[in-house]
Amino acid sequence: MSETPELEEIEDALTNVIDPELGLDFVELGLIYGIEVDGGHVHVTFTLTTPACPIGPQVTEQIEEFVSEVDGVQTVESTMIFTPPWTPDKMSEDAKFALGY
Repeated sequence: MSETPELEEIEDALTNVIDPELGLDFVELGLIYGIEVDGGHVHVTFTLTTPACPIGPQVTEQIEEFVSEVDGVQTVESTMIFTPPWTPDKMSEDAKFALGY
């Protein structure tokens, strides 16, 4: 029986998904809205800093690539949403500091 992946391991994997414009990862930026783990199946809900941001497909690929490397993960799905809209308030304190908020 395969191990169920830990939420922390999935979050760690998601820190490899970098916003190319801001140079910070999606976890620090608060762009990951949810992670659901059901056995070996992982579903990540994320957003972008703006709906016009062109990196959506690239982000989806990166989420699937990095999360699928976590032990016990069998499938990865991701959903991009824009409700609620992202605001700088969602960033970690470190990200706010790095970007001058």
